[in-house]
Amino acid sequence: MSKNESLVKKRLLSPKEIKALNEKYNTLSPSQRIKQFYKDFKAEEIMVTSSFAATSALLLKFFSDVNPKQKIYFIDTGFHFKETINYKKELKRLYNLNVESISALKEEHKFTIEDKTWQKNPDFCCYVNKVKPLELIKQNYTVWVSGLMKWQSDHRSSLDIFEMRNNMLKFYPLLDITKKERQDIIVKEQLPFHPLVFKGFNSIGCKHCTVPGDDRNGRWNNNPKTECGLHL
Repeated sequence: MSKNESLVKKRLLSPKEIKALNEKYNTLSPSQRIKQFYKDFKAEEIMVTSSFAATSALLLKFFSDVNPKQKIYFIDTGFHFKETINYKKELKRLYNLNVESISALKEEHKFTIEDKTWQKNPDFCCYVNKVKPLELIKQNYTVWVSGLMKWQSDHRSSLDIFEMRNNMLKFYPLLDITKKERQDIIVKEQLPFHPLVFKGFNSIGCKHCTVPGDDRNGRWNNNPKTECGLHL
C-alpha cells in the first residue's frame, strides 16, 4: 500500500447511490463502463483482483487499455497449477500489468498442506488461502472490481453491476456479457487463453480441486461447491 493510497478514505455508498450507478452503467459497454468508472471513483479507491485463470485476459485487457497503472491483486494460494503462474507472467508482460501477489500467513498455509484441508473441508481451505488474505486489504478500498459474468453460475446470475457485499461495493463490468460475446471479443482482440483451457479446463482454481469440466463444473472435483467464498 503506497502512502497516497493509505490517505484515501474508504467511502460507503448509500442504496440510492448504488441504484443510480446501476442505472448509469446498465446501458454502457464493458469498455465504456471502465472509462466511466475512473470518472466516478479515484484510482486509489479501486481494488482489482484477478485469478489469472481461463480467460482472465478479457478483464485485464480492458483495464490495461484504460489505466495500465492500476494495481492488480493476485491471490497466490500456493496451490496453483504451474500453467497459471506462467499465464500470469505472460499477461503481465503482454499488457504491462502492475501485479501484486498476496498470500496466506505461512504457518496457516503450512497447516492446510500438512492437514490436506482441501480434502476434509474445502470451504475452510479456501478461507485460509484465498478469502482471509484479501480481507486484510479490502478495508483500504471503496470498490472491488471482478470479472464475474452472469452465465457462470446460479449465484452470479443474480448479481447487479454494482452491489454492496459485506460492507464492500462490488463492480462487475463484464457481468452481462454472454458466453458467445465473450468468445467473440477474445477472437477479435486475439486474447490468449490459459493453456489448460485447451485440455478441457474451463474454470481453473487450485490444482488439488480442479478437474476438466464445462464452465465451473470442474471446480472442487465436481462437488456441489461452486464458489470459493470471495464473492459471496
